Amino acid sequence: MSNSRFIHGFHAVVARLRYKPESVREIFIDAARKDSRIRDLLKQAEESGCRVVIIEAGRLDGMTGETARHQGVVARVDADRRPVFLDDVLDTLKDPPFLLVLDGIQDPHNLGACLRVADCVGAHAVIAPKDRAVGLTQVAIKVASGAADVVPYITVTNLARALREMKERGIWVIGADGQAKENLYAAQWPDAVAWVLGAEGGGLRRLTRETCDRCVAIPMSGSVQSLNVSVAAGVCMFEARRRRLAFFSH
Repeated sequence: MSNSRFIHGFHAVVARLRYKPESVREIFIDAARKDSRIRDLLKQAEESGCRVVIIEAGRLDGMTGETARHQGVVARVDADRRPVFLDDVLDTLKDPPFLLVLDGIQDPHNLGACLRVADCVGAHAVIAPKDRAVGLTQVAIKVASGAADVVPYITVTNLARALREMKERGIWVIGADGQAKENLYAAQWPDAVAWVLGAEGGGLRRLTRETCDRCVAIPMSGSVQSLNVSVAAGVCMFEARRRRLAFFSH
């Protein structure tokens, strides 16, 4: 089992079957589920040549933890051979780097949602500190709906040092900060960029903010003064993607 791990939930399992079917060792399904969603999953598993085991829901709880919302679907998959260092990713890129940095996200739902954003915009990697951050838990993987399998997630011991190393490689580091004076839509930046988003409630830590090349604020028009970190990541990253598409189309 040391070379495998469990993932759970329809989105995570279906995405793994779609993108890496050879890595799925077996799928466990709740014997009580016989709906169309299960039938579609069984068909996909059969087409992929994947073994399916029908078991009681209690055994699924034991695989994922009783509080996990596994939806009656769990898969045992090969342990990922993820990039260990950011250089492992950067050295293979042909396009200007496009990165998302998360400064101490604590909620696995937010981490999973941020990974989905990163996948949707075509980010090359998500970087986060090893300590004081949630890490890539089963909940985060489930919420990511398959993005955790395709977007490199790299943890670093010292985030400020990692940001400085990015800058040494010509990557602009831009922090999203509600107190910044510069407007996101008015600011200018090059195509090689790392967007830095802070933790829920506290935002960017002081040293992280000071390490950024610049900080920008998302303009707010209503009574609400802040956004969920994954929503803020989506706003910033899609604006950056819009500009990248405009640049590469010329």
